[in-house]
Formats: sequence, C-alpha cells, structure tokens
Amino acid sequence: MPPHNVTQDTIVCYAPLMITSHGIWQGDNPLDYSLPLFVLQLSLVVVTTRILVFLLKPFRQPRVISEILGGVILGPSVLGRFSIFANAIFPLRSVMILETMANIGLLYFLFLVGVEMDMAVIRRTGRKAILIAVAGMILPFLIGISFSFLLHQGTQFVKQGTFILFLGVALSVTAFPVLARILAELKLINTELGRIAMSSALINDMCAWILLAVAIALAENERVNLTTVWVILSSAGFILVCIFVVRPLIFWVIQKTPEGESVSEFYICLILTGVMISGFITDAIGTHSVFGAFIFGLVIPNGPLGVTLIERLEDFVSGLLLPLFFALSGLKTSIGAINGADTWGILALVIILACAGKVAGTLLVALLYQMPFYDGVTLGLLMNTKGLVEMIVLNVGKDQKVLDDKSFAIMVVVALVMTAVITPVVTIIYKPTRRFAPYKRRTILKTKPDSDFRTLVCIHTPRNVPSIINLLDASNPNQKSPLSVHVLHLVELTGRASAMLIVHNSRKSGRPAANRTQAQSDHIINAFENFEQHAGFVSVQPLTAISPYSTMHEDICSVAEDKHVAFIILPFHKQQTVDGGMEVTNPAYRIINQNVLANSPCSVGILVDRGFGGATRIAGNQISHSLAAVFIGGPDDREALAFAWRMSSHPGSTLTVMRFVAGTDIEQPSTSGRVENDPRILTVVTDSDREKQEDDEFIHQFRTLIENEESIVYTETVANNGEETVGAIRSVGDVHDLFIVGRGQGTFSPLTAGLTDWSECPELGAIGDLLASSDFAATASVLVIQQYVSTGLEDFNLSPDSPGHHHEAFMNHTPNTNQRPSPSPRATYMQNSQ
Repeated sequence: MPPHNVTQDTIVCYAPLMITSHGIWQGDNPLDYSLPLFVLQLSLVVVTTRILVFLLKPFRQPRVISEILGGVILGPSVLGRFSIFANAIFPLRSVMILETMANIGLLYFLFLVGVEMDMAVIRRTGRKAILIAVAGMILPFLIGISFSFLLHQGTQFVKQGTFILFLGVALSVTAFPVLARILAELKLINTELGRIAMSSALINDMCAWILLAVAIALAENERVNLTTVWVILSSAGFILVCIFVVRPLIFWVIQKTPEGESVSEFYICLILTGVMISGFITDAIGTHSVFGAFIFGLVIPNGPLGVTLIERLEDFVSGLLLPLFFALSGLKTSIGAINGADTWGILALVIILACAGKVAGTLLVALLYQMPFYDGVTLGLLMNTKGLVEMIVLNVGKDQKVLDDKSFAIMVVVALVMTAVITPVVTIIYKPTRRFAPYKRRTILKTKPDSDFRTLVCIHTPRNVPSIINLLDASNPNQKSPLSVHVLHLVELTGRASAMLIVHNSRKSGRPAANRTQAQSDHIINAFENFEQHAGFVSVQPLTAISPYSTMHEDICSVAEDKHVAFIILPFHKQQTVDGGMEVTNPAYRIINQNVLANSPCSVGILVDRGFGGATRIAGNQISHSLAAVFIGGPDDREALAFAWRMSSHPGSTLTVMRFVAGTDIEQPSTSGRVENDPRILTVVTDSDREKQEDDEFIHQFRTLIENEESIVYTETVANNGEETVGAIRSVGDVHDLFIVGRGQGTFSPLTAGLTDWSECPELGAIGDLLASSDFAATASVLVIQQYVSTGLEDFNLSPDSPGHHHEAFMNHTPNTNQRPSPSPRATYMQNSQ
C-alpha cells in the first residue's frame, strides 16, 4: 500500500466551529475538535524532536537534524504509513491550522535570525570571504542546474525554468544559524577559519534570500514579464523603506529609553506587530511573508532592544512553533517516492557532487589566498551546512507546485545527509593541533630581552582600564623591548546567534555608539589608542569577544595562542569600595579567571586593583611607582620577580624584593605514613631540592645584576612559620603601591603553612589572597602571577634552551632607562579613560 500523504488529499467541507470539545464524559472525541487536536500534534512534535536531540547528542548533530527527522518520522515515510495514525493525529482538516501556526512560528523565527545577524560583520568582510561565498555558490548552483534535467524527467506540473532555479538555490545555500552552532560545538568559532566561515555564510545567506525572492516571483510565470518586474521592484522598495524609515524610528525609540532601563512594553508590542505587518506586505507584493519578517529583523540594531526581543521570543518560537514547520516538511516528505535504483543512484550522485562542488570552489579560493590545504577542505565542508533556508526554499517550491513529491523528498534527504556528516568529518580531518604554529616564549622568563613583549589584557568594563594601562606603562616598553598589547573586551553573549570575535581595524569611525556595549568598546579602544600614541614603543590591537561566560576562557586562551602571547593580564572579580573594602563585581569573572589559570597557553597575572598609579603618585610629569616583590620560592615566584625586574627598569620606579628564608626553628611538614599514598606530597618532597637549587641560582644571578642599581633594594627575612611571614609583610603593607607575588601553584612551603586554611580566593595563592583580603587593611594593589607549565609539545625541536636554563633570557636583560621616552604620558591618556 502506498504511503498516505495527507497534504496531497482534497477535502470538500468540514465544521470550522468545532474548536473545543464538551469532554469525553459527554461522548465527545477530543480529536474531532481543533484545539485539543492541535495541542496533541504540537506535543507529539516537540516530544519527538527532543527525544531525537537526546539520542543524537553523542554524535554532535545540530538540532535542525533532529527537527527534520522528527517531521519525517511523523510523516508518511514512517508513522504516516499507517492510515489509522494519519487520519486520527494528522487528518487533512487539521493541516490548515498546522500550516498557519507553523508559518507564524517561521515568521518570528526569521525575524529573530535577522535581529541576531550583525550587518557590521558583512561590512567588515574582506575580499577573501566574499570570493569564498561566491565560489561556494556558483559550482553547486551549476551542479543543481545539471541535475535538474535528470530530476525533471517524468515529473508532472513542474515548470522547467523555475525548477532549475529552485534546485540551484537549494543546493548552493549555506545555513548561517546552523553553521554558527556547529562552529561553536567544534570550538572553531573564534579561530581565523571560523571567522571566514561565518562571514562567507552571512554573504551566502543574503544572496540566497535575493535568489529566493526572484524564484518566488518567477514561480507563477515561466518567463520574466511585467508582473515579475513589479514584484522585484516592490521588494526592493520595501527594503529601502525598512532601512531609511523604520530603522531611524527604532533608533528614536532607543534614544527615548533611559540609560539602564528596558524598552517599554508599548514599543515591544509595536515592533512585534510590525513583524506581522512586514510579512503581510511582502506576501501581498508577491514574495514570501518570511522575507518581510527577515528584513524587518535586520534593521533592528544590536543592543538592549534586540536582547529584549530575543529573550521574549526565542524559547517559545524555537522550542514550540518552529518544530511545527519541520513537522509539516516531514508530512510532505515521502521517502517511498524515491523508488528504483536509478533514483537512489541520482540521490547519491547529487549528494557527492554537490558537496564536492562546494569544497572545490571554496578550496580553490583558499589556496589562492595561501590558506593550508586542510583548512580549505574543512572550510568547504562547513559551507555545505544546510538548514532552515533550504527547507523554506523546498517548501515554497512544493507549495507552488514547482517540486513534486519525488524531487522534494530527494532534496530533503540531501539536506539531511549533507548536514549530518559535517561535524563528524570535520572532527576527523581537522585537528586542533594544526590550528596554531607552536612557539616557545610562553613565559616572561623566556621572553628575550631584545624582542617585543607580547601581552593580552582582558577588560570587562571601562573601570578596568586605568589600572591596567598604568601597569603596562610601568612595564617599561622601550626601543629594545617594545610592548605588543592585544586588548580583549569581554562581552557576555546575550541574544546573538553565536559567539563572535571582532577584530577592530578602523577605530575612529566617527559614528555614535548604537548601544551600551558598543559605547564601552569605543571608550576602551580610545583609551588604549591614546596610550599607544603617547607612550612610545607600544602597539595596540583591540578585539571584542562576545561569548557566554562559561566558554569565555576559551576565547581568551585561543587569542593568546593565536597571537603568541607570553603574558595574560586579568582583572580581579572584586573591586575597591569607597570605604576601602572589596566587593564582588560579578561572580562570573572569578570563574573565568579560574578557567584561564587552568587552561592558559602562557603565563597569567590577576590584577587586584586598589587604584594603582593614581594621581597621588604623580610628581610633576614623572610617575613614581613603589613596587614590592615577595619571593618565597618556586616557578611562580621566579616569574613574578622577572616581571618586577622588568618594571624596575622604569625611571620612576623603585623595587623592594623581600625574600623569605626558613629559620632554624622551621616546622617541617610531616609526611610519615602519607608519602606512599599521596602523589602530591611525594612530588613536593622529590622536587623541593631541585626547586631550592633553582631559586638560589636565580637569586644569586639577580643580586649580581642589581649591585649598582640604587632603585632596587633586596632584603632577606628569616621566618619559621606562616605567622611570622604575615607579620613581616604586614609591616610594609602601606609603604608600596603594588605587590608582585607568585601564585605558588604546585609548591608547598612551611613559610606559608596555615594561610591556605582561611583562604577566600585560592586562585590568588596563599600570599596573594592575604594581600587582597579586606582584613589585611592594605592600600596597595596586587599582581598575582602564575608561570606557564610546559607540556613539552610546544617546545619540541623549537627551543634551544636546556632544561636548567629557563631564566637565561631574563638574566640577559639589563635595565636601560635611556631608551624610555621622557615624561610619561599617563596623565594625558588617563584623562580619556576616566
């Protein structure tokens, strides 16, 4: 028996007023009434989709696969083959309601896609992404034209010319929202490959919408005539009205909203009504209603308004209404229509050649731009992502009788297969280790004295800017060792299609900020640009990372690896209050810091800011910094002293190095009975002698170098326990304005015994947590440094340094105050960052 496709049946009449039933106790069948039947259909669709999402999660499949498969399962290919199920659950009289609700969901989903798209990305897109998008469309489009002649044979009521156009668009399109989620899943979203793929997909999407509008206009006419021209011109006029009339009105609404407050309910309702009006207008002029909703979404500026709209709609539309659209696509899909070995052979050939065409076109452009071969292949595979746009094209073609059952089913299967294989195949052929070239200068100690000092500074809010600029200025950039600063503004992802990394090339656009986030970015960029212009021997590259707090550390580490950074500077998650205490700014900042410490590809510093480099430290045009480095021992302390040594080269800085040594009455940690069972203690005992030897050698060389340096004071303090260590540090707590200490990871010293028992912030280490505590009553800022621990892989066949000379580059460094440009410009650029 052939499968029962309800969308192909005809109904003469039915009772439209049968909305709600009187209940089963009065003999009514709820499935005979529209509302309970629709609720059951919606529940079935959502449950089926969610089960498939759960089952396919281990295979890392995008949700669109589960939604399409859910529709296919409920359609005539599986459950719909049984007439009892089809007639009871999806009777023909219910299709109109399903179609209406599905199209409303589609209308608002495409509106959200438009809101989430950042048109500024397209404006910043280079020639490479444009050529990749065009090349990735042309070959599949030509392949679609070729296969249209094969598929067109034997079909009924199908117009050849329009059929060719629909098939070409369906095969050449790339689904931007689906691609964004695949890139995020593969951790490629903030790589160069991910950025090119996103930019190319955006351009591809825009071209697909234009071609879709043309295809719909041609659907009723075999040839281009006056009606077709009017449809296209009317669509262009609608776009112009949205850009030059609607968008300024929306900006006016945003400007009327007070800072920090959400847009009023009246304007939200007005905008949501505008979505339906836009859909009505484009449907009336002859294009699909979703085209109007999409364009209307594009003119909504990024910012609080867009976030509010997405928060109000996304879960309801994406979770409930949109699956109805895919369910209807499944109801229209009859796998049984793909009969015969010849048809299945054509299907396999379409999949292989369409995929190969996209890969070939993309790879050709990638090789022209000297991209690695594997990157080009991976990019081509990613551009094969299919999704909602293709399903819209196919459904419009089916409704307009451009596609018959067989061609529609073939194209749905093509979309499923091409999208399903992308994530597994890319995972196999594209290894993360190929993403970055290895580099050896991952620590301050290994940075050569005659090379640029590469740093990555992370900024949450403009309040972080002054102290970090002062810290960078105090690190003494000079002609011999210039400072290369990558400034990363960290923005929480709220209401965007995917995480993004924005590289700011043109910083003086002259345009007003469209939202608070952009205003903050402009403020931060201006402050660091001022620093670059006035400090001398400083280069600044501003970036903005937009991602969830839970994965923001991946963006930070990715940028650090990509830029070959030696030192990452993070702001502490607490800030100083008016009364001198410390309050939490955002708990998520602490989690970010902890994740960066655990995954960083280089050394990391956390800055606890108590007004470092404030106005009270300025004497005329000369800055005065009083620095203190606490040295107890271990790789982190050696790294901290290396940075302090660099800062001491600044003509206005003085450095006091406080080394704590164990006294004769020191209490040794008891390891009896635990060494065999505790590998941590065994490691400490085994490595303690080696670490002490390295510490002594390091300090000896350091003291030799500073013999004639009047601005550097070296002291040794004997302590027998943690209490004596705290007392010695407390005695100089108000003398200095910055303490530089090591985190002390993986080391144990009796000089800090007991301090970790009361630690509030273990990520700062024992001494760092002490100095940052409000109970310590210190006014100095604190920089806690963790040295990068090498895995050995990144240094393989690269580093000439022997294991025993990790600080050789540091020890070759000699301060040279003559290379520093004269009066520091801090007062100049700080005025811009206040």
